[in-house]
Amino acid sequence: MEYSNFNQSLLSFLQESPTPFHATNSMRQALTDAGFIELLEEESWVIDEGGKYFVTRNESSLIAFTAPQLDFHHSGWRMIGAHTDSPCLKLKPNAHVKRHGHHQLGVEVYGGVLLHTWLDRDLSIAGRVSYKNQDGDINSRLVDFKDPIAVVPNLAIHLNRKANESFSVNPQQEILPILCGAENEFDLQVLLKTQVEKQHPEVQVAKVLDFELSLYDTQPPALVGLHQEYICSARLDNLLSCFVGMQALLDSDMQRPSLLICTDHEEIGSLSACGANGPFLDDVLRRLSPNPEQYVQAMQRSMLVSADNAHALHPNYASMHDANHAPTINQGAVIKINANQRYATNSETASVYRDIASEENYTVQSFVVRSDMGCGSTIGPITAGEIGVPTIDIGLPTFGMHSIRELAGSHDAHGLYKVLARFTKRDKLITR
Repeated sequence: MEYSNFNQSLLSFLQESPTPFHATNSMRQALTDAGFIELLEEESWVIDEGGKYFVTRNESSLIAFTAPQLDFHHSGWRMIGAHTDSPCLKLKPNAHVKRHGHHQLGVEVYGGVLLHTWLDRDLSIAGRVSYKNQDGDINSRLVDFKDPIAVVPNLAIHLNRKANESFSVNPQQEILPILCGAENEFDLQVLLKTQVEKQHPEVQVAKVLDFELSLYDTQPPALVGLHQEYICSARLDNLLSCFVGMQALLDSDMQRPSLLICTDHEEIGSLSACGANGPFLDDVLRRLSPNPEQYVQAMQRSMLVSADNAHALHPNYASMHDANHAPTINQGAVIKINANQRYATNSETASVYRDIASEENYTVQSFVVRSDMGCGSTIGPITAGEIGVPTIDIGLPTFGMHSIRELAGSHDAHGLYKVLARFTKRDKLITR
């Protein structure tokens, strides 16, 4: 895909994906349009040679794969992994709070949120609503209010004279959004019922039973800079990698089996039925390679590129980086390395990636956290530990990770897409 079209499509994907549910649905639509067939976990599978398939779990995680041949133990897999979730504010079950004449929403912090960045933003609500219909069946539908309907106002500096000296946000008391326009007899259940029926006219909701809803910033993603060299958006960590991986899979030449896995709950440890530390990927792969010996053979002939954002050197905080491992935006994707296996990269997987990148004339950078700082992690070590696949952790340099609005390089994103597309077409991986 050409540079301009790629980045415009990326912006559209980010805009359409305010939650993991919506991101998964966006990918479902793109894959279906490209001829992929959806599989259901509760049904028997028939995989045809030359077929393209995908399966979802919890509507928030997705695995897509191509099957140009069915002897996966001979060819192995070219795998790309990412995650669909991002740090955010999620509504509590009894979310409605009325204080001092204002209707507010009780929220729970999901993941490592930079809380102060959520102040004074035009917020909306999106997610999944579960309900009983007129026939007594329990169903779920996705909702997205789209319009800004809530805000967490800052406290004026006149009432907090030390705001520019030290400032913290109490997540229980000070991050509750004001629901703008709510009337005295406001009922959240009625609001959700109305929204479901508005977005899904074919649905008749008898009773809203439960919901999984998140707040999000309504400011649309944008290309910024004198030459539009930056991408500024919410949820770049890690929808950027989901989109890049999906486009690479769509661009595969159907000569070698390729697989994309995008899982939920990475930001809170990945331990769930649909997270990387759960059985989803292993369940799918064992259905495709039911023979235990052939399963192991397939994994050892495979390689996983775990793609997640990397910390770019911030010019105002340069001391927070190791000087020899300080990635720069728009200077190429970053190989992430950690001696304590917080990243799964080893010399062999890094060599394969470097070789593929060189074929695309794409610069490679390296990141190692300062030796006096703790290191984050990704789905890479988790997946490698679960299925034994050789893995590399990479990511695009990013400013403001876990802020409500993050910044990455538009040239980096397109370049990584080309490298990963070439990866799916790679014949030999690690030769022993």
